[in-house]
Amino acid sequence: MRARIYKPSRTAMSSGTAKTHQWVLEFDQSDARSLDPLMGWTSSADTQTQVKLCFDSKEEALEYARNKGIDAIVSEPKKRKANIRPRGYGENFATDRKTVWTH
Repeated sequence: MRARIYKPSRTAMSSGTAKTHQWVLEFDQSDARSLDPLMGWTSSADTQTQVKLCFDSKEEALEYARNKGIDAIVSEPKKRKANIRPRGYGENFATDRKTVWTH
């Protein structure tokens, strides 16, 4: 049984970092998926692909995989530079501005 351990990236719909702080252990697909001829649904006899386990650290996920005999592959996250302005959006309405803010 193989699994992948990774840290999820942020969603494309937001710039926040919610749900990106935990590590996820996700099982690989072992059986091929089949197409139901009547309804057109995709199905599989492999139920392990539905399981996602969350851990607070990479070491906890690796220890769990080691204890359960799971062959795990770790995908390291890519670091991104923080895009934070010093005073942010509130700077547009500051009363101590040096110049007049107009369009």
